[in-house]
Amino acid sequence: MLAHDLKTIYMMGIGGIAMGTLATMLKARGYRVVGSDQNLYPPMSTHLEQAQIPVCTGYDPEHIQQHQPDVVIIGNVIRRENPEAQFVLNHHLPYLSMPEALEHFFLPSHQSIVVTGTHGKSTTSALLAWVLEYAGLDPSAFVGGLLRNWQQSYRLGRGPYMVLEGDEYDTAFFDKKPKFLHYRPHIGIITSIEFDHADIFANFDAVFQAFREFQAIVPETGWLVVNADDPNCRALVGTFTGRLLTYGEANSADWRLVDVRYLAGRVEFTCQTPQGTRLTMLSTLPGRHNLMNTLAVIAVASLVGIASATIQEALLAFQGVKRRQEILGEAGGVLVIDDFAHHPTAVHETIQAMRSYYPNRRIIALFEPRTNSSRRNIFQANYEAAFDGADVICIKEPAGLDSIPVAERLDVLGLVAGICKRNRSAHFFEHGDDLLAFCMDQCRPGDVALAMSNGSFDGLPRRLLEALQLLEKRS
Repeated sequence: MLAHDLKTIYMMGIGGIAMGTLATMLKARGYRVVGSDQNLYPPMSTHLEQAQIPVCTGYDPEHIQQHQPDVVIIGNVIRRENPEAQFVLNHHLPYLSMPEALEHFFLPSHQSIVVTGTHGKSTTSALLAWVLEYAGLDPSAFVGGLLRNWQQSYRLGRGPYMVLEGDEYDTAFFDKKPKFLHYRPHIGIITSIEFDHADIFANFDAVFQAFREFQAIVPETGWLVVNADDPNCRALVGTFTGRLLTYGEANSADWRLVDVRYLAGRVEFTCQTPQGTRLTMLSTLPGRHNLMNTLAVIAVASLVGIASATIQEALLAFQGVKRRQEILGEAGGVLVIDDFAHHPTAVHETIQAMRSYYPNRRIIALFEPRTNSSRRNIFQANYEAAFDGADVICIKEPAGLDSIPVAERLDVLGLVAGICKRNRSAHFFEHGDDLLAFCMDQCRPGDVALAMSNGSFDGLPRRLLEALQLLEKRS
């Protein structure tokens, strides 16, 4: 156990969303926090700079020697051969993983509500934390995205609950368990289960086993809340003996979606409570996937005693999460939207959400298959169908493809050809500058330019908006 009087914390890989969020939480708790990373880009670079947290560029043992930390937190981007990691191990310095640090510093004083699932974790955890705050429950929160209401990705409250986004990815090079197994769920939410993270999970069964282990740590006094429309979620809870709450369109769902109406800028929906009462609610979040996220939040918020009228007010006051269908701006009649979608299911649902919100506008989908899974051909066929809702599709070849074995590598040119065979207009780009030039030539008033990547995408979304704004001023 770490001593409680430690003062300086050094964080390796501080530029990741989770690590950067933890860094600012620790600083807000009064610790001196410093860190290191290789490449930083907004929004986390800006976030750390505003928090006045020093970041050393690159990984060098001298950084650790200079700051003399009481403990080192090692992000899961760090490999064992990293020179700073080797220094920590060889000099027997105290160290923790990011999930262990959250567990150690924050969870002892809270009941945790952990949001897990292949899709929708950030939006669901952010919305839930916001609803709890709006209702006066003063929650703490740890979210994998920046809430526009807070302009940050965390909250430190004095209330009984802490909302955490729970990731199934492994914890660290010295701990291969999923992160969410460290989070002591009092209430666990599972939004969906699909194969992902092909770099660490051999197959779907391995992913399913991770969620089975999560289910097993929900205590008898707690609750498991799952998506009844997801067949893998249903299979998971078939043997669950604890307290279970389900949501979805399925007739068996405890919280059942019974009607949906898409309006201009809003979604009106009716759901049936476990008691049989029907509630009609409004949400500003587009798409069916966000309806499911919202229904999960309503179910949990009701579980902890929040009135439906308060939930409704909170839903309408929620401003969303940065890089989750985030409207960057409109220029020359072209609306530019930035989104984090990368899994083929997320790409499909995001495009369909934009189609429901903007039924009369042409959608230009810009996509960078950047993750370890999306750069592999495991999803080749799935990606071809994922873009059916878009009018024009632009695929940028991601960096680092050569790090994937040739037999496993995504064929980006083949993907574009496959999309074209589905009677869609698809185009391949090797460089971001070429993609930007194409957009500037092709975009016309009324278009929606939807950028999807889990990385910086070479700054393309904002560069596109700025170029459109400049063109608008000149015309």
